[in-house]
Amino acid sequence: MADPATYRPGPGEVPDAPGVYRFADEHGRVVYVGKAKSLRSRLASYFGDLAGLHPRTQQMVTTAASVHWTVVGNEVEALALEYSWIKEFDPRFNVKYRDDKSYPYLAVTMDEQVPRVQVMRGAKRAGTRYFGPYAHAWAIRETVDLLLRVFPVRTCSAGVYRRAGASGRACLLGYIDKCSAPCVGRVSADEHRALAEDFCDFMAGSTAKFTRRLTEQMAQAAGELDYERAARLRDDLAALAKATERNAVVLADGTDADVFALVGDDLEAAVAVFHVRDGRIRGERGWVVEKVEDIDDATLVQRLLSQVYGGDGPAGVPREVLVPVLPPDAEQVMAWLGQLRAAEGHPGAKVSVRIPRRGDKRELADRVRTNAEHALALHRTRRGGDLTTRSQALRELAEAIGLDAAPLRIECYDVSHNQGTYQSASMVVFEDGLPRKGEYRLFSVRGPDGDGAGDDTVAMHEVISRRFRRYLADRGTADCPDEEDSQRQTGEVSGPVDPETGKPRRFAYPPNLVVVDGGPPQVAAAAAAMDELGVSDVALVGLAKRLEEVWLPDDDFPVVLPRGSQGLYLLQRVRDEAHRFAIAAHRKRRSKGMTASALDTVPGLGPARRQALLATFGSVRRLREASQAEIAAVPTIGPHTAAAVVAALRPPG
Repeated sequence: MADPATYRPGPGEVPDAPGVYRFADEHGRVVYVGKAKSLRSRLASYFGDLAGLHPRTQQMVTTAASVHWTVVGNEVEALALEYSWIKEFDPRFNVKYRDDKSYPYLAVTMDEQVPRVQVMRGAKRAGTRYFGPYAHAWAIRETVDLLLRVFPVRTCSAGVYRRAGASGRACLLGYIDKCSAPCVGRVSADEHRALAEDFCDFMAGSTAKFTRRLTEQMAQAAGELDYERAARLRDDLAALAKATERNAVVLADGTDADVFALVGDDLEAAVAVFHVRDGRIRGERGWVVEKVEDIDDATLVQRLLSQVYGGDGPAGVPREVLVPVLPPDAEQVMAWLGQLRAAEGHPGAKVSVRIPRRGDKRELADRVRTNAEHALALHRTRRGGDLTTRSQALRELAEAIGLDAAPLRIECYDVSHNQGTYQSASMVVFEDGLPRKGEYRLFSVRGPDGDGAGDDTVAMHEVISRRFRRYLADRGTADCPDEEDSQRQTGEVSGPVDPETGKPRRFAYPPNLVVVDGGPPQVAAAAAAMDELGVSDVALVGLAKRLEEVWLPDDDFPVVLPRGSQGLYLLQRVRDEAHRFAIAAHRKRRSKGMTASALDTVPGLGPARRQALLATFGSVRRLREASQAEIAAVPTIGPHTAAAVVAALRPPG
């Protein structure tokens, strides 16, 4: 625990100007980011009497060991920089909005040569257009099924598309006219892209032009006595109407708006939003947040808008944002949102952020608030005991293994192999009792001769050595001899943050506790590795699978935690996650190795040609079934090489 007086800026050092500041701990890890109209006034508020600070603020300033700031030109720039830093550093004391569930989106992969319509969850990818989010995946599939009559866009996976192209036969959707079948050349790639763009325009709210176009085409077909085509167009119109009706009109004036609602207490809050486009609800979304800093509703709303629109907002920035309470810097927020909307192709656009007071918009806001209340109630039901349980687990664990404080960062290591081959090791990270998957790491075990360690203890010694050697190198206190890191200028590192990128180095932060999967042998190997490197401030334990015993270095007897102990449950979760991650990495290496080995013996077949063959046929099995002529038809593969491939994969007899 640091004393804020030890890193308090001197008199006159902090400028009286707008800017963004960040507090960092003793390891250089950013723990809090904030912005201020006056940096001098705001930072002075953190270094007063500790007893007068909010408990969460007290914890933040005593965890931090330094403070840095950046002056900007105005408050709009400060807002944008604050969001950028929060996204980059993920500070533990900043409020983080988490989706209260994993929402599905309707996605169109416009970055592909032949775009595909599909249901997607999770992180958004560049070049893909998203619509939603929707409450249920089946709602997306029903809508897409209706629209494929009019916009027969590809929906199949890459494997299905490739196999159809190779066989020259379209899939079932192609035969029932719900796919234009670009795989077999019924339409060109450009014609299919035009269909995908029309699909996106319809989903974005431009429905009238397509209805008008189909009506005109139906009338023309009837006039030409082509009643079969007219009937088909009539059914297409009905499908469009049915798809449109699924989103009821909630605002008669065709408003484009996002309607937010917020409910909560001093510890947590829930937020819900309806995305309204052309007067219809096109999507909904919800978040829950633990208030890890002293923050009011107005600031919560400001942070929310920064997160929703500062990233890859699924619905873009609308003309109107309706909120339950105005953010403290409403004018700056509106200016910033206006800049984002202009960047989306609406030059000179203005964005209004206001509180709905009456009429339809007020009624809709009340409905959104009801959704937020239900989301908070559900969250409390599911996770009501999580904070208490996690705190209890960390406290029990600290007491059991003799730590002075709760281990807020736990790293667990596991080794996986197949009779000593394709050896892989995993490192998983839990912070505050929760997995931090962005900091998981994988190691390919090399062994003394470069062919793997074989023995688990030797592998564990190697992995722990490599991890903490990297830690010491990233801290600037040791060289990093690993071949895979030879590009680093060893011995010249000056901290955990890369000065070129401004991002934390991969292994710059030490854990409070290292857990290894195994008993005394594995613990001894890990302890020896840490002793050799002089790492003495990190606790180490092993968790043996048979009786779930906790082993400490140099202890003859294990620590046995009660079966109902939350501390034991946390260790098991960490160990099982490390095991799962290691198994997945091992299987991937083994599959890749076995696939490559089948072609390694073919003379004249280098890596590029092997890749070309696997890309064309998809697998070694399909390649083995192919004829010599089919193999020779692959670019860069001639008849002599094709004959060698056939001889290697289908030996005589």
